[in-house]
Amino acid sequence: MEKDEKNTVNNNPGIEKILAVIENSEKNYDVEKIERAFLYARELHEGQFRVSGEPYISHPIAVAEIVTGLGLDTDSICAAFLHDTCEDCPDKTSVDIVRQLFGDEVAMLVDGLTKMKMINVEDKEEENMENIRKMLLAMSKDIRVIFIKLCDRLHNMRTLGVKKDAKRRLTALETMHVYAPLAHRLGMQRIKQELENLALSYLDPIGYAEVSTDIERKYGQNQNFIENTRAFVAEKLEEYNINFTLEGRVKTVYSIYRKMFNQNKSFDEIYDFYAIRIIVDTELECYTSLGIIHELFKSIPGRFKDYISTPKPNMYQSLHTTVIGRDGIPFEVQIRTREMHHIAEYGIAAHWKYKTGAKSKEDIDAKLQWISKLIDTEDSAIDTEDFMHALKIDIFSDETLVFTPKGDVISLPQGATLIDFAYAIHSQIGNRMIGAKINGMIAPIDRMPQTGEIIEILTSASSKGPSRDWLKIVKTSEARSKIRAWFKKEKRPENIKIGIAELDREFAKYKVRATEAQKAEIIAAVAKKLGMKDSDDLFNAVGYNGVAMTKVQSKLKTEYERVVKPEEQVQLITDTAQVPTKSNKRIRSSSGVVIDGEYGCEVKFAKCCNPLPGDDIIGFVTKGYGVSIHKCDCPNAVAGRKNPETVDRWISAEWDNDSFHTPEGHALYEVVLQIFAENDIMLLANITSALADMKVSLLSINTKKRTESDIIINLTVGCKNIEHYNSILSRLRNINHVHSIERGYS
Repeated sequence: MEKDEKNTVNNNPGIEKILAVIENSEKNYDVEKIERAFLYARELHEGQFRVSGEPYISHPIAVAEIVTGLGLDTDSICAAFLHDTCEDCPDKTSVDIVRQLFGDEVAMLVDGLTKMKMINVEDKEEENMENIRKMLLAMSKDIRVIFIKLCDRLHNMRTLGVKKDAKRRLTALETMHVYAPLAHRLGMQRIKQELENLALSYLDPIGYAEVSTDIERKYGQNQNFIENTRAFVAEKLEEYNINFTLEGRVKTVYSIYRKMFNQNKSFDEIYDFYAIRIIVDTELECYTSLGIIHELFKSIPGRFKDYISTPKPNMYQSLHTTVIGRDGIPFEVQIRTREMHHIAEYGIAAHWKYKTGAKSKEDIDAKLQWISKLIDTEDSAIDTEDFMHALKIDIFSDETLVFTPKGDVISLPQGATLIDFAYAIHSQIGNRMIGAKINGMIAPIDRMPQTGEIIEILTSASSKGPSRDWLKIVKTSEARSKIRAWFKKEKRPENIKIGIAELDREFAKYKVRATEAQKAEIIAAVAKKLGMKDSDDLFNAVGYNGVAMTKVQSKLKTEYERVVKPEEQVQLITDTAQVPTKSNKRIRSSSGVVIDGEYGCEVKFAKCCNPLPGDDIIGFVTKGYGVSIHKCDCPNAVAGRKNPETVDRWISAEWDNDSFHTPEGHALYEVVLQIFAENDIMLLANITSALADMKVSLLSINTKKRTESDIIINLTVGCKNIEHYNSILSRLRNINHVHSIERGYS
């Protein structure tokens, strides 16, 4: 490298920090290669700026600094500098050029990072699912890709404030639902906690501010508590000649927010607000320190966890106990060795020793089997909703740790059943399962085990195999995949019969019956589009649930429109939809609702708010029952859109224009009227008479006493639309003794 280039590197504050960390580390870095990567990235990004106005190179420098702090290798740092070059400077460089300049490893990492597009958690389309698959595939090839991506996301979150509101929310949602759980799954707690706090500050700034204020208030009231406790514990540990490090902390804003939300607790009910961490040299000293803590303070029953003898799946190890301090203040104590602490902070990244032999690649790959397992079990025939469900269950949910009768620890996602446990042991155990025991007692096979329970699976060689109903019970993709594999192999003739019946039911929805020859042509074309050899393979896949019916239905409709003469095509006979003709003419939906711009979706009207044509509405994607339509101001809809667990299941909905003019004989919409009135002997008679005059159907009526002289009357009536409702309202308000009328909620 030329002298002036070397000086340019050393004069840059960002790269100087990185070089200082490298110099103080014990690893053998290729400094010349790292400097070349920095200079090349700076040259390519010359003239580019971030939204904040800073030179764009400031972002790669920041990402490389975080990567260096994780202790990753030379190629990871180079890839951090270059991660945006191929995407942002396609006219200047490419993956092939990066390969020529920096080698195969750096090129592979840059290519993997370039392919990771934004994952829109508000969008359930195929493209979004494919982006997640690509991310998991890149991770399975080289875990360093996701390490760098997490560092990239962390810096983007730190600088997110300059973006527009919509962009901030989308990025924060993606971070909360995808990247923070991934960091947790990889054991990278430090990055996970910062991502969660930053995301929450944008998703619920009011809630974040309230919890932050409560933390400052509580900490201010007991500001000497942590220091006094540390001093007291340190004095006792020194008596036992234990070499230790003591840390004190308060719980993060997000962890308190989540516990308050999930457990419906007030801030003052959070017992582990304060914590101290004892870091020692050996595992034996961990247990000795635990004994000292329990000697000094009273422990809270049920609040002790031993993650040293039973580590979490993400390799986390520590002893946790909650005790009452001398001032009556509860606090948590975490005890671990220095190695355990390093793994707790950096997770699998702590094990990445490039070409040092300290940890072989095979050891790391073994810890990442959950990634390739998900990719292998969720093939392309599975639809988006199934894949997202598998993703949330297998990767992003909390784990339950249970034991086999021999004492082996099995990790299951929360909500998994005993059937999932059986298949987690071995596919043959699951296929021959006839029952189960928990702690020696017979339990139903759909029971969800709890952490610490001992599970025994009862099997029989004469078992006829799994039931098709198990597919509705199991939660993990591994169990679902193994059950499908059994039916695919063992029950092909039966599957084909079921598949034929299913497709016949689909054909029966069309008024114009396709001929047998047309059916055969349509089914063969659908099978080919789905990558299957022939129609029997399609019937078989439908029979064992190996292909999502939503995919079959859409392709069946396309082929039907191609094969059956266009002039013969008429509407589908369904409760909720009609088939658009090839002219794409907008055809009225029999439900009266257009979902996210699409006709023909299966909908139901929520009983909690009974929306009418003309109301502002929104849809909620239910599990197996179509889309539930709510008024936008329905309390359930308002609460649901604030709930992080369900926010991505709310979708736009609008009334079909024709719904405002309901034809004679069309089914009426139910609406609840809440009448506040003075109690009068003729009141109900006058109300029912008025409804009869207007030919309004009275579906239900009940009254309750409000005060000595006033009552509340709840009426459910049939309405055509909002105009009809307003005319009913106007007529009833003119009745004597009626004070006011409100739209009621069930």
